[in-house]
Amino acid sequence: MSSFFSRIVSSWAPRPRFMSIAGACAIALALTGFGPQPATAQEEAASSDVEYAVPSDLAAESLLLDATYAGDRLVAVGEFGHVVLSDDRGVTWHQAKSVPTQSTLTGVTFVNKDLGFAVGHDATVIRTADGGETWDLVYNDSESEMAFMTVYFENEKRGFAMGAFSFIVETNDGGETWEERSLSDGLLDDYHLNKLFSDKDGDLFISAEFGVVYHSTDKGRTFNRIQTQYEGSFWGGFGMSDGSVMVFGMRGNAFRSWDKGQTWEKVETGTDKSIAGGVQLGSGKIVLVGLQGYVGYSDNGGQSFTEVTRSDRLGYAAVTDGPDGQIVVFGEPGAKVMPDDMEKAREAVGAKITAQADSES
Repeated sequence: MSSFFSRIVSSWAPRPRFMSIAGACAIALALTGFGPQPATAQEEAASSDVEYAVPSDLAAESLLLDATYAGDRLVAVGEFGHVVLSDDRGVTWHQAKSVPTQSTLTGVTFVNKDLGFAVGHDATVIRTADGGETWDLVYNDSESEMAFMTVYFENEKRGFAMGAFSFIVETNDGGETWEERSLSDGLLDDYHLNKLFSDKDGDLFISAEFGVVYHSTDKGRTFNRIQTQYEGSFWGGFGMSDGSVMVFGMRGNAFRSWDKGQTWEKVETGTDKSIAGGVQLGSGKIVLVGLQGYVGYSDNGGQSFTEVTRSDRLGYAAVTDGPDGQIVVFGEPGAKVMPDDMEKAREAVGAKITAQADSES
């Protein structure tokens, strides 16, 4: 395993298909109403020994694991509680003024240009109301050693954080209180839940382990398990403008469904490198990113991808629209801008490799 993923997946690696007695008891207690009671954001913050992210000029050049837009602002999160912000679509960055955690942050979402949530290790949830400049700690359970891997909000009030061993918390008051819950009554799976996302119609999907995808038609109140033809882990997914959804993960595997997950078609990604992130750009192009410098470009609506291997051959976990004609990829070296066109990207990589060879000769 590369150093990239060894630093973030210690609680994210596949395990045998069984649930611990403790895990089963915890879910049983929650279902019968005797589980942990909701705690307010203020109570959680007050009961925690808060350590703030350390200011660093290199925050945008350290490990970043997810990114999203808050209006016109680009917000990325990563290791050591780093939150970095860009107001020019990824060309320049500055660090958030106040982030009350040093845990690795793995996911971020914004409801509007001001209100956002980020999640990470130690069952951490933080919230911002000013576009990412300052954050509050609204959920934390460091003793559980659980990792949240993904966060999703339906609106300003209702949202989810979820991750390792099917650990899920839900809020219905904008993050003030949170309750632990299961995927659905009677569904006792303990797979790692790696990415929660919606399709064009608002149905929810979760990319999980062992080729499993979960689907909800009722805004996440219940989920049903779908077993795809793949048996490895799915690390990410997203909905596309045509109503289809794509999931992807280990060894270059990606699958697409046009019928709400009832059937899945394998996508030719052009690689056997594991894929961690993807996006449909505003232009309609689709880009995937992953380990060993993998960047996959699709100009045919995601039917197939052509690989461009970045010269740094580092791991990347997320990708977004960037400045005109460019994308921003996020991973081991932080945030990097590159062309959104496959041919131009190849030319840029070739030029860089040539320059490096010349400097070494």
